[in-house]
Amino acid sequence: MSDLAGRFRELWDEIAPVGRDAGSGGYLRYALTPPELRLREWFRAQADLRGMPVSGDGNGNLFAWWGEPNTGGPNTGGPAGTGAVLTGSHFDSVPHGGAYDGPLGIVSALLAVDELRAAGVTPVRPVVVAAFVEEEGARFGVPCLGSRLLTGEIDADRAAGLRDAAGVSFAEALGHRPAGADPALLGRFTAFVELHIEQGRALVDADAPVAVGSAIWPHGRWRFELRGEGNHAGTTRMGDRRDPMLTFAFTVLAANKEARLRYAHATVGRVAVEPNATNAIPSTVTGWLDARAAAPDTLHDLVEAVRAKAAERARRDGTELTVTRESATPLVTFDGGLADRLAGLLGAPVLPTGAGHDAGVLAAHLPTAMLFVRNPTGVSHSPAESATDDDCAAGVVALARVLEELACH
Repeated sequence: MSDLAGRFRELWDEIAPVGRDAGSGGYLRYALTPPELRLREWFRAQADLRGMPVSGDGNGNLFAWWGEPNTGGPNTGGPAGTGAVLTGSHFDSVPHGGAYDGPLGIVSALLAVDELRAAGVTPVRPVVVAAFVEEEGARFGVPCLGSRLLTGEIDADRAAGLRDAAGVSFAEALGHRPAGADPALLGRFTAFVELHIEQGRALVDADAPVAVGSAIWPHGRWRFELRGEGNHAGTTRMGDRRDPMLTFAFTVLAANKEARLRYAHATVGRVAVEPNATNAIPSTVTGWLDARAAAPDTLHDLVEAVRAKAAERARRDGTELTVTRESATPLVTFDGGLADRLAGLLGAPVLPTGAGHDAGVLAAHLPTAMLFVRNPTGVSHSPAESATDDDCAAGVVALARVLEELACH
């Protein structure tokens, strides 16, 4: 193990126990709950150890600054010293998720700053490490909520009213109404580079520890609400039933079929049933469809096909269907010149991804790139997600080189 891999392990071990579920081995780090708040305090402490002042944007996002914060507005290739280079990721997890999705980008960014300092490098543009809030959308339902608020891609009033399963609003969890878009802060950043665990096996197949991202597939979440007639499971004849569970089951199978026909992805991983009793026919079944595809037209056709199949089945079952789009992210093609530049700098392969990230939101507003670190299992959003310390160290070295290239010359 290299010295850097050892230092990575020391820092990683400080956060590894936080929010881990003893039963599944996965993590329960929902946004603005005690485990995630502990990690935010850890972030502040680590920034303080490095003399990096931490600021917030009123939306729950945190920013640790190395170098003097620049207040001169947007940088579009101006003189040295203007703008700032943003990096970082998020702490929150999906239910029972893996350790690396999100936190790896923050830990690696802090260590990259350490590497540059140890090498005697001084930034001519500030390097800013971000910890974005509610990237997964696991608590309040909208993914990348923090970056969407910062960029104005979601209205602050809508975000304030989002509620978790217990009825707690985002504003209540945050402690105040979110501030919303901050053009002045966003304008300080000249580029964003997010390091992330790879959520697939492409790097295993390529036998490479690090890759540069090229694009994020268009994707979104749709809520399918099916209403029928609640009734007794033991006394209601099969022919008399208006059972929304039948419509829902057909819809899940239709989503699987339509996605396979289009070489796309469709997943229904969350469902709510009322009254949720073993001996009762449901009155309402609500399922959330996560749909992704390589092209926007393919995604549109996929969702419309599932909607049509569900509507036809609802007509036959005597149930009612309402489909609501909860979030949608268009095709994101990362800045081609920046991606090519970084791939050449690192000698790394270039890969697309079907997973959403804060980088996908920020890419519409400033030059953005992603770095991926090899995941031996290829599994993510699961306790099986993993990375070796040596590969994580390689990721730190790659990120440090990128930050030096963008912020120190």
